Amino acid sequence: MSSRLRDRVRGTLGLRLAAWYAGLFVIGALALFALGYALLARSLEQRDREAVRLTLAEYASTYETSGAVGLLRALSAQEQLGAHVDFFVRVIDRRGQAVFLSLPGRWTDFDLTDPVPSPLPGTFSWSRRESLSGAQALEIASMTLGDGTLLQVGRSTRARREVLERFRELLGAVLLATILLALAVGSILTHRALRPVRDLARTVGDTVRTGRLDARVAEREGGDALDDLVRLVNAMLDRIERLVKAMHGSLDAVAHDLRTPLMRLRVVAESALTSEAGTRECREALSDSLEEADRLRSMLDSLMDLSEAEAGVMALRREVLPVAALFEETRELFADLAEDRGITLRVQEAGPLAVDGDRNRLRQVLANLVDNALKYTPPGGEVALEARAENHSAVIEVIDTGGGIDPDDLPRIWDRLFRGDRSRSERGLGLGLSLVRAIVEAHDGQVAAESTPGRGSRFTVRLPAPA
Repeated sequence: MSSRLRDRVRGTLGLRLAAWYAGLFVIGALALFALGYALLARSLEQRDREAVRLTLAEYASTYETSGAVGLLRALSAQEQLGAHVDFFVRVIDRRGQAVFLSLPGRWTDFDLTDPVPSPLPGTFSWSRRESLSGAQALEIASMTLGDGTLLQVGRSTRARREVLERFRELLGAVLLATILLALAVGSILTHRALRPVRDLARTVGDTVRTGRLDARVAEREGGDALDDLVRLVNAMLDRIERLVKAMHGSLDAVAHDLRTPLMRLRVVAESALTSEAGTRECREALSDSLEEADRLRSMLDSLMDLSEAEAGVMALRREVLPVAALFEETRELFADLAEDRGITLRVQEAGPLAVDGDRNRLRQVLANLVDNALKYTPPGGEVALEARAENHSAVIEVIDTGGGIDPDDLPRIWDRLFRGDRSRSERGLGLGLSLVRAIVEAHDGQVAAESTPGRGSRFTVRLPAPA
Protein backbone atom coordinates (compact mmCIF):
# COMPACT_ATOMS: atom_id res chain seq x y z
CA MET A 1 0.00 0.00 0.00
CA SER A 2 2.82 2.39 0.82
CA SER A 3 4.54 1.80 -2.54
CA ARG A 4 1.28 2.32 -4.41
CA LEU A 5 0.73 5.57 -2.54
CA ARG A 6 4.23 6.77 -3.38
CA ASP A 7 3.82 5.75 -7.03
CA ARG A 8 0.54 7.63 -7.20
CA VAL A 9 2.14 10.74 -5.78
CA ARG A 10 5.09 10.53 -8.18
CA GLY A 11 3.11 9.55 -11.25
CA THR A 12 0.16 11.88 -10.84
CA LEU A 13 0.83 14.85 -8.59
CA GLY A 14 4.50 15.14 -9.55
CA LEU A 15 3.71 14.93 -13.26
CA ARG A 16 0.96 17.49 -12.96
CA LEU A 17 3.16 19.92 -11.02
CA ALA A 18 6.00 19.52 -13.53
CA ALA A 19 3.56 20.11 -16.38
CA TRP A 20 2.19 23.20 -14.61
CA TYR A 21 5.68 24.58 -14.04
CA ALA A 22 6.65 23.96 -17.66
CA GLY A 23 3.33 25.22 -19.02
CA LEU A 24 3.45 28.48 -17.08
CA PHE A 25 7.07 28.99 -18.06
CA VAL A 26 6.34 28.37 -21.76
CA ILE A 27 3.22 30.55 -21.73
CA GLY A 28 5.24 33.39 -20.25
CA ALA A 29 7.96 32.91 -22.84
CA LEU A 30 5.39 32.78 -25.66
CA ALA A 31 3.83 35.99 -24.45
CA LEU A 32 7.22 37.70 -24.45
CA PHE A 33 8.08 36.29 -27.88
CA ALA A 34 4.74 37.37 -29.34
CA LEU A 35 5.19 40.85 -27.92
CA GLY A 36 8.72 41.08 -29.30
CA TYR A 37 7.58 39.81 -32.72
CA ALA A 38 4.71 42.30 -32.86
CA LEU A 39 6.98 45.18 -31.87
CA LEU A 40 9.59 44.17 -34.46
CA ALA A 41 6.98 43.86 -37.25
CA ARG A 42 5.50 47.22 -36.34
CA SER A 43 8.93 48.84 -36.22
CA LEU A 44 9.93 47.47 -39.65
CA GLU A 45 6.63 48.58 -41.17
CA GLN A 46 7.00 52.08 -39.77
CA ARG A 47 10.59 52.23 -41.02
CA ASP A 48 9.58 51.27 -44.59
CA ARG A 49 6.64 53.67 -44.68
CA GLU A 50 8.72 56.50 -43.30
CA ALA A 51 11.34 55.92 -46.04
CA VAL A 52 8.59 55.95 -48.69
CA ARG A 53 7.07 59.17 -47.30
CA LEU A 54 10.44 60.91 -47.20
CA THR A 55 11.24 59.89 -50.79
CA LEU A 56 7.80 61.00 -51.96
CA ALA A 57 8.23 64.34 -50.21
CA GLU A 58 11.67 64.80 -51.83
CA TYR A 59 10.29 64.22 -55.33
CA ALA A 60 7.32 66.48 -54.70
CA SER A 61 9.73 69.23 -53.59
CA THR A 62 11.73 68.76 -56.79
CA TYR A 63 8.52 69.14 -58.81
CA GLU A 64 7.64 72.36 -57.03
CA THR A 65 11.04 73.89 -57.77
CA SER A 66 11.75 72.50 -61.25
CA GLY A 67 8.36 71.51 -62.64
CA ALA A 68 7.44 68.27 -64.36
CA VAL A 69 10.41 68.38 -66.73
CA GLY A 70 12.86 68.94 -63.92
CA LEU A 71 11.27 66.08 -61.92
CA LEU A 72 11.59 63.63 -64.81
CA ARG A 73 15.19 64.72 -65.42
CA ALA A 74 16.04 64.23 -61.72
CA LEU A 75 14.34 60.80 -61.60
CA SER A 76 16.21 59.65 -64.70
CA ALA A 77 19.51 60.79 -63.26
CA GLN A 78 18.88 59.04 -59.95
CA GLU A 79 17.86 55.85 -61.74
CA GLN A 80 21.13 55.83 -63.63
CA LEU A 81 22.98 56.21 -60.33
CA GLY A 82 21.01 53.28 -58.80
CA ALA A 83 19.12 55.40 -56.24
CA HIS A 84 15.88 53.53 -56.95
CA VAL A 85 17.21 50.08 -56.15
CA ASP A 86 14.95 49.84 -53.08
CA PHE A 87 11.98 51.86 -54.37
CA PHE A 88 9.26 51.63 -56.95
CA VAL A 89 8.78 55.06 -58.64
CA ARG A 90 6.16 55.93 -61.25
CA VAL A 91 4.90 59.19 -62.76
CA ILE A 92 1.53 59.19 -64.56
CA ASP A 93 0.37 62.24 -66.54
CA ARG A 94 -3.13 63.66 -66.63
CA ARG A 95 -4.08 61.34 -69.51
CA GLY A 96 -3.21 58.24 -67.46
CA GLN A 97 -0.03 57.47 -69.36
CA ALA A 98 3.08 56.44 -67.43
CA VAL A 99 5.81 58.90 -68.35
CA PHE A 100 8.37 57.41 -65.91
CA LEU A 101 8.65 53.99 -64.27
CA SER A 102 11.42 52.55 -62.11
CA LEU A 103 10.83 49.01 -60.88
CA PRO A 104 13.71 46.88 -59.48
CA GLY A 105 14.17 43.63 -61.38
CA ARG A 106 13.38 41.48 -58.34
CA TRP A 107 9.92 43.04 -58.11
CA THR A 108 8.70 42.14 -61.62
CA ASP A 109 5.86 39.81 -60.53
CA PHE A 110 3.45 42.68 -59.79
CA ASP A 111 0.42 43.56 -61.91
CA LEU A 112 0.56 47.35 -62.31
CA THR A 113 -2.07 47.66 -65.06
CA ASP A 114 -5.01 48.28 -62.75
CA PRO A 115 -6.21 51.90 -62.60
CA VAL A 116 -4.80 53.88 -59.70
CA PRO A 117 -7.11 56.20 -57.72
CA SER A 118 -5.76 59.72 -57.48
CA PRO A 119 -5.86 61.48 -54.12
CA LEU A 120 -6.81 65.12 -53.72
CA PRO A 121 -4.08 67.63 -54.64
CA GLY A 122 -1.68 68.24 -51.80
CA THR A 123 -2.48 64.93 -50.07
CA PHE A 124 -1.26 61.38 -50.44
CA SER A 125 -2.84 57.98 -49.98
CA TRP A 126 -1.65 54.44 -49.40
CA SER A 127 -2.42 51.41 -51.57
CA ARG A 128 -1.20 47.83 -51.56
CA ARG A 129 -0.53 45.43 -54.41
CA GLU A 130 0.08 41.73 -53.81
CA SER A 131 2.56 39.94 -56.09
CA LEU A 132 1.33 37.21 -58.42
CA SER A 133 3.21 34.58 -56.37
CA GLY A 134 1.97 35.96 -53.06
CA ALA A 135 5.53 36.05 -51.72
CA GLN A 136 5.58 39.80 -51.25
CA ALA A 137 3.48 42.96 -51.44
CA LEU A 138 4.08 46.45 -52.76
CA GLU A 139 3.06 49.29 -50.47
CA ILE A 140 2.58 52.46 -52.56
CA ALA A 141 2.14 56.08 -51.51
CA SER A 142 0.45 58.24 -54.21
CA MET A 143 0.33 62.06 -54.47
CA THR A 144 -1.41 64.31 -57.04
CA LEU A 145 0.87 67.18 -58.08
CA GLY A 146 -0.20 70.70 -59.07
CA ASP A 147 -0.77 69.98 -62.81
CA GLY A 148 -2.68 66.74 -62.18
CA THR A 149 0.38 64.51 -62.54
CA LEU A 150 0.26 61.46 -60.27
CA LEU A 151 3.51 60.67 -58.44
CA GLN A 152 3.87 57.23 -56.82
CA VAL A 153 6.63 55.84 -54.61
CA GLY A 154 6.50 52.33 -53.18
CA ARG A 155 8.51 49.66 -51.44
CA SER A 156 8.31 45.88 -51.38
CA THR A 157 7.64 43.97 -48.15
CA ARG A 158 10.02 41.15 -49.16
CA ALA A 159 12.94 42.34 -47.03
CA ARG A 160 10.63 42.83 -44.08
CA ARG A 161 9.13 39.38 -44.48
CA GLU A 162 12.57 37.81 -44.73
CA VAL A 163 13.65 39.50 -41.50
CA LEU A 164 10.47 38.37 -39.75
CA GLU A 165 10.87 34.85 -41.10
CA ARG A 166 14.40 34.62 -39.74
CA PHE A 167 13.12 36.00 -36.45
CA ARG A 168 10.40 33.32 -36.34
CA GLU A 169 12.98 30.62 -36.99
CA LEU A 170 15.09 32.00 -34.19
CA LEU A 171 12.05 32.13 -31.93
CA GLY A 172 11.24 28.51 -32.77
CA ALA A 173 14.71 27.40 -31.74
CA VAL A 174 14.60 29.50 -28.59
CA LEU A 175 11.10 28.22 -27.79
CA LEU A 176 12.23 24.60 -28.14
CA ALA A 177 15.14 25.28 -25.80
CA THR A 178 12.75 27.07 -23.45
CA ILE A 179 10.39 24.07 -23.36
CA LEU A 180 13.25 21.68 -22.61
CA LEU A 181 14.58 24.03 -19.93
CA ALA A 182 11.09 24.45 -18.47
CA LEU A 183 10.60 20.68 -18.26
CA ALA A 184 13.98 20.24 -16.61
CA VAL A 185 13.43 23.08 -14.15
CA GLY A 186 9.87 21.92 -13.50
CA SER A 187 11.04 18.39 -12.76
CA ILE A 188 13.74 19.63 -10.37
CA LEU A 189 11.38 22.01 -8.59
CA THR A 190 8.68 19.34 -8.38
CA HIS A 191 11.12 16.80 -6.98
CA ARG A 192 12.26 19.25 -4.31
CA ALA A 193 8.75 20.52 -3.56
CA LEU A 194 7.31 17.01 -3.18
CA ARG A 195 10.05 15.77 -0.88
CA PRO A 196 7.91 16.42 2.23
CA VAL A 197 4.98 14.65 0.54
CA ARG A 198 7.15 11.62 -0.22
CA ASP A 199 8.42 11.55 3.36
CA LEU A 200 4.85 11.92 4.58
CA ALA A 201 3.61 9.09 2.35
CA ARG A 202 6.45 6.84 3.46
CA THR A 203 5.83 7.53 7.16
CA VAL A 204 2.06 7.07 6.91
CA GLY A 205 2.52 3.94 4.84
CA ASP A 206 4.93 2.47 7.38
CA THR A 207 2.53 3.36 10.19
CA VAL A 208 -0.40 1.70 8.44
CA ARG A 209 1.63 -1.37 7.51
CA THR A 210 3.33 -1.95 10.85
CA GLY A 211 0.83 -0.40 13.24
CA ARG A 212 3.61 1.47 15.03
CA LEU A 213 2.84 5.04 16.04
CA ASP A 214 6.34 6.21 16.94
CA ALA A 215 7.38 7.05 13.35
CA ARG A 216 7.60 10.74 12.49
CA VAL A 217 8.15 12.75 9.31
CA ALA A 218 11.43 14.63 9.15
CA GLU A 219 10.72 18.33 9.63
CA ARG A 220 12.48 21.11 7.75
CA GLU A 221 13.12 24.68 8.77
CA GLY A 222 10.58 26.28 6.44
CA GLY A 223 7.32 28.12 6.51
CA ASP A 224 5.47 26.90 3.44
CA ALA A 225 2.23 24.91 3.38
CA LEU A 226 3.94 21.52 3.02
CA ASP A 227 6.16 22.18 6.03
CA ASP A 228 3.07 23.16 8.00
CA LEU A 229 1.39 19.95 6.85
CA VAL A 230 4.35 17.88 8.03
CA ARG A 231 4.26 19.56 11.43
CA LEU A 232 0.51 19.01 11.69
CA VAL A 233 0.82 15.34 10.75
CA ASN A 234 3.56 14.85 13.35
CA ALA A 235 1.37 16.60 15.93
CA MET A 236 -1.53 14.37 14.92
CA LEU A 237 0.63 11.26 15.28
CA ASP A 238 1.77 12.50 18.69
CA ARG A 239 -1.81 12.96 19.76
CA ILE A 240 -2.90 9.59 18.38
CA GLU A 241 -0.02 7.91 20.18
CA ARG A 242 -0.96 9.61 23.44
CA LEU A 243 -4.61 8.69 22.96
CA VAL A 244 -3.79 5.06 22.24
CA LYS A 245 -1.56 4.89 25.30
CA ALA A 246 -4.22 6.60 27.37
CA MET A 247 -6.81 4.22 25.97
CA HIS A 248 -5.04 1.22 27.47
CA GLY A 249 -5.07 2.88 30.87
CA SER A 250 -8.64 4.05 30.33
CA LEU A 251 -9.81 0.54 29.50
CA ASP A 252 -8.33 -0.69 32.77
CA ALA A 253 -10.03 2.17 34.62
CA VAL A 254 -13.37 1.54 32.89
CA ALA A 255 -13.15 -2.17 33.61
CA HIS A 256 -12.41 -1.42 37.24
CA ASP A 257 -15.16 1.21 37.58
CA LEU A 258 -17.75 -0.92 35.79
CA ARG A 259 -16.84 -4.16 37.53
CA THR A 260 -17.75 -2.88 40.98
CA PRO A 261 -21.32 -1.67 40.24
CA LEU A 262 -22.00 -4.68 38.02
CA MET A 263 -20.85 -7.08 40.73
CA ARG A 264 -22.92 -5.26 43.30
CA LEU A 265 -25.95 -5.47 41.02
CA ARG A 266 -25.38 -9.18 40.61
CA VAL A 267 -24.82 -9.78 44.34
CA VAL A 268 -27.88 -7.78 45.32
CA ALA A 269 -30.05 -9.51 42.74
CA GLU A 270 -28.78 -13.01 43.68
CA SER A 271 -29.25 -12.29 47.36
CA ALA A 272 -32.82 -11.14 46.79
CA LEU A 273 -33.61 -14.18 44.66
CA THR A 274 -32.05 -16.82 46.90
CA SER A 275 -33.19 -15.46 50.26
CA GLU A 276 -36.62 -15.59 51.80
CA ALA A 277 -36.55 -11.90 52.52
CA GLY A 278 -39.73 -9.99 52.95
CA THR A 279 -41.04 -6.97 51.10
CA ARG A 280 -38.84 -4.53 52.97
CA GLU A 281 -35.62 -6.36 52.16
CA CYS A 282 -36.65 -6.70 48.50
CA ARG A 283 -37.35 -3.00 48.30
CA GLU A 284 -33.91 -2.28 49.74
CA ALA A 285 -32.36 -4.62 47.20
CA LEU A 286 -34.18 -2.86 44.38
CA SER A 287 -33.10 0.50 45.78
CA ASP A 288 -29.46 -0.59 45.80
CA SER A 289 -29.83 -1.89 42.26
CA LEU A 290 -31.31 1.40 41.09
CA GLU A 291 -28.46 3.29 42.75
CA GLU A 292 -25.85 1.26 40.90
CA ALA A 293 -27.85 1.52 37.66
CA ASP A 294 -27.96 5.29 38.06
CA ARG A 295 -24.20 5.34 38.56
CA LEU A 296 -23.71 3.34 35.37
CA ARG A 297 -26.11 5.60 33.49
CA SER A 298 -24.30 8.66 34.80
CA MET A 299 -21.02 7.27 33.50
CA LEU A 300 -22.49 6.55 30.07
CA ASP A 301 -24.23 9.96 29.91
CA SER A 302 -20.97 11.69 30.81
CA LEU A 303 -19.12 9.75 28.13
CA MET A 304 -21.77 10.71 25.55
CA ASP A 305 -21.67 14.39 26.58
CA LEU A 306 -17.89 14.36 26.47
CA SER A 307 -17.87 12.80 22.99
CA GLU A 308 -20.38 15.38 21.69
CA ALA A 309 -18.39 18.28 23.12
CA GLU A 310 -15.07 17.03 21.77
CA ALA A 311 -16.65 16.41 18.34
CA GLY A 312 -18.08 19.94 18.31
CA VAL A 313 -21.71 18.80 18.02
CA MET A 314 -22.90 19.60 21.53
CA ALA A 315 -26.14 21.62 21.29
CA LEU A 316 -25.83 24.85 23.28
CA ARG A 317 -28.73 27.17 24.05
CA ARG A 318 -26.78 30.36 24.52
CA GLU A 319 -28.14 33.28 26.52
CA VAL A 320 -26.84 36.09 28.67
CA LEU A 321 -26.38 34.59 32.14
CA PRO A 322 -25.58 36.60 35.28
CA VAL A 323 -22.66 34.97 37.07
CA ALA A 324 -24.30 35.82 40.40
CA ALA A 325 -27.28 33.59 39.51
CA LEU A 326 -24.99 30.69 38.60
CA PHE A 327 -23.11 31.12 41.88
CA GLU A 328 -26.35 31.19 43.89
CA GLU A 329 -27.65 28.01 42.25
CA THR A 330 -24.33 26.27 42.93
CA ARG A 331 -24.33 27.41 46.57
CA GLU A 332 -27.86 26.10 47.11
CA LEU A 333 -26.90 22.76 45.54
CA PHE A 334 -23.84 22.16 47.72
CA ALA A 335 -24.61 24.09 50.92
CA ASP A 336 -25.88 21.05 52.81
CA LEU A 337 -23.03 18.80 51.64
CA ALA A 338 -20.43 21.40 52.67
CA GLU A 339 -22.07 21.81 56.06
CA ASP A 340 -22.15 18.03 56.63
CA ARG A 341 -18.44 17.82 55.87
CA GLY A 342 -17.56 20.81 58.01
CA ILE A 343 -16.31 22.86 55.07
CA THR A 344 -16.97 26.55 54.54
CA LEU A 345 -18.49 27.29 51.12
CA ARG A 346 -17.77 30.95 50.38
CA VAL A 347 -19.39 32.63 47.37
CA GLN A 348 -18.09 36.03 46.24
CA GLU A 349 -20.51 38.73 45.16
CA ALA A 350 -20.27 38.76 41.35
CA GLY A 351 -22.15 42.02 40.74
CA PRO A 352 -23.34 42.68 37.17
CA LEU A 353 -20.81 40.28 35.61
CA ALA A 354 -22.41 38.04 32.94
CA VAL A 355 -21.39 35.36 30.46
CA ASP A 356 -22.74 34.16 27.11
CA GLY A 357 -23.52 30.46 27.43
CA ASP A 358 -25.85 27.55 28.07
CA ARG A 359 -27.30 27.68 31.59
CA ASN A 360 -27.50 23.91 32.18
CA ARG A 361 -24.02 23.22 30.81
CA LEU A 362 -22.36 25.98 32.81
CA ARG A 363 -24.15 24.82 35.96
CA GLN A 364 -22.70 21.40 35.20
CA VAL A 365 -19.21 22.91 34.96
CA LEU A 366 -19.49 24.66 38.32
CA ALA A 367 -21.10 21.63 39.93
CA ASN A 368 -18.26 19.33 38.86
CA LEU A 369 -15.57 21.75 40.02
CA VAL A 370 -17.20 22.43 43.40
CA ASP A 371 -17.97 18.74 43.93
CA ASN A 372 -14.31 17.88 43.30
CA ALA A 373 -13.17 20.65 45.64
CA LEU A 374 -15.44 19.40 48.44
CA LYS A 375 -14.25 15.81 47.98
CA TYR A 376 -10.60 16.63 48.53
CA THR A 377 -10.91 19.39 51.15
CA PRO A 378 -10.65 18.20 54.76
CA PRO A 379 -13.09 19.33 57.50
CA GLY A 380 -12.38 22.88 58.60
CA GLY A 381 -11.23 23.85 55.12
CA GLU A 382 -12.76 26.28 52.67
CA VAL A 383 -14.05 26.18 49.09
CA ALA A 384 -14.51 29.57 47.43
CA LEU A 385 -16.28 30.72 44.26
CA GLU A 386 -14.86 33.98 42.88
CA ALA A 387 -15.39 35.95 39.65
CA ARG A 388 -14.01 39.01 37.91
CA ALA A 389 -14.02 40.73 34.51
CA GLU A 390 -10.81 40.64 32.53
CA ASN A 391 -10.12 41.58 28.87
CA HIS A 392 -13.73 41.24 27.65
CA SER A 393 -14.01 37.89 29.41
CA ALA A 394 -15.56 36.62 32.61
CA VAL A 395 -13.07 34.76 34.82
CA ILE A 396 -14.56 32.29 37.32
CA GLU A 397 -12.35 30.58 39.90
CA VAL A 398 -13.01 27.65 42.23
CA ILE A 399 -10.45 27.66 45.05
CA ASP A 400 -10.03 25.05 47.78
CA THR A 401 -7.70 24.49 50.72
CA GLY A 402 -7.42 20.76 50.22
CA GLY A 403 -4.40 18.54 49.86
CA GLY A 404 -3.66 19.69 46.31
CA ILE A 405 -2.79 17.68 43.23
CA ASP A 406 0.40 15.73 42.73
CA PRO A 407 2.63 17.60 40.25
CA ASP A 408 2.97 14.44 38.13
CA ASP A 409 -0.81 14.13 37.91
CA LEU A 410 -1.59 17.79 37.21
CA PRO A 411 -1.05 17.64 33.39
CA ARG A 412 -3.26 14.53 33.18
CA ILE A 413 -6.26 15.56 35.25
CA TRP A 414 -8.12 16.64 32.08
CA ASP A 415 -7.77 13.19 30.46
CA ARG A 416 -10.94 11.15 30.43
CA LEU A 417 -11.15 8.34 33.00
CA PHE A 418 -7.92 9.47 34.65
CA ARG A 419 -7.92 9.18 38.43
CA GLY A 420 -4.86 9.89 40.49
CA ASP A 421 -3.77 7.68 43.33
CA ARG A 422 -5.24 10.09 45.87
CA SER A 423 -8.67 10.03 44.13
CA ARG A 424 -8.95 6.25 44.10
CA SER A 425 -10.32 6.30 47.62
CA GLU A 426 -13.23 8.53 46.52
CA ARG A 427 -16.14 7.35 44.44
CA GLY A 428 -16.10 8.88 40.98
CA LEU A 429 -16.05 8.21 37.27
CA GLY A 430 -12.87 10.04 36.30
CA LEU A 431 -14.87 12.03 33.73
CA GLY A 432 -15.75 15.23 35.61
CA LEU A 433 -12.77 17.37 34.68
CA SER A 434 -12.67 16.03 31.11
CA LEU A 435 -16.30 17.06 30.73
CA VAL A 436 -15.57 20.47 32.29
CA ARG A 437 -12.84 21.20 29.76
CA ALA A 438 -14.95 19.96 26.84
CA ILE A 439 -17.95 22.12 27.80
CA VAL A 440 -15.82 25.22 28.41
CA GLU A 441 -14.06 24.82 25.05
CA ALA A 442 -17.44 24.30 23.38
CA HIS A 443 -18.27 27.79 24.72
CA ASP A 444 -15.06 29.15 23.11
CA GLY A 445 -13.54 29.44 26.58
CA GLN A 446 -10.51 28.13 28.43
CA VAL A 447 -9.95 26.28 31.68
CA ALA A 448 -6.74 25.83 33.66
CA ALA A 449 -5.64 24.40 37.00
CA GLU A 450 -2.97 25.39 39.53
CA SER A 451 -2.13 23.39 42.62
CA THR A 452 0.36 23.30 45.44
CA PRO A 453 0.53 20.00 47.36
CA GLY A 454 -0.72 20.54 50.88
CA ARG A 455 -2.03 24.04 50.16
CA GLY A 456 -4.98 23.46 47.83
CA SER A 457 -5.92 23.99 44.21
CA ARG A 458 -7.28 26.76 41.99
CA PHE A 459 -9.38 26.04 38.87
CA THR A 460 -9.82 29.01 36.53
CA VAL A 461 -12.56 29.14 33.87
CA ARG A 462 -12.41 31.94 31.29
CA LEU A 463 -15.64 32.50 29.30
CA PRO A 464 -16.54 35.13 26.69
CA ALA A 465 -18.58 38.05 27.99
CA PRO A 466 -21.74 39.10 26.09
CA ALA A 467 -21.01 41.36 23.13
